[in-house]
Amino acid sequence: MTDPTPPSEVPAASPVVPAADAPFITDDMVKIAMRKVKDPDLNLNILDLGLIYDIQIDGTTVRVDMSLTSPACPSGPELMDDATRQLQAIPGVTDAQVFLVWNPPWTPDRIEPRVRTYLGF
Repeated sequence: MTDPTPPSEVPAASPVVPAADAPFITDDMVKIAMRKVKDPDLNLNILDLGLIYDIQIDGTTVRVDMSLTSPACPSGPELMDDATRQLQAIPGVTDAQVFLVWNPPWTPDRIEPRVRTYLGF
């Protein structure tokens, strides 16, 4: 069976253009959300602790690579769950992904300098 529409009359695929009211998610929005996640033992947020290694935003999907102060950190699952919840709470985010990474290993040198000074490191 042949296609009844001649090729010259087939409409070209239109480019995907985001709607004017589509949410615009920024790194700063993600960083603000990550500052709401606090390590329960240290009472410091995971961004200032240097646990956030990478932020990637693709439209309404946000991916965060984070680490923990130690592979044996008992608060790890709680921190990751809280980070995911905070990302999902950002207006416009439809998919929030938090990945645990160990490379490079976390050290106190990753702590925000002003916080490190306050802590005496």
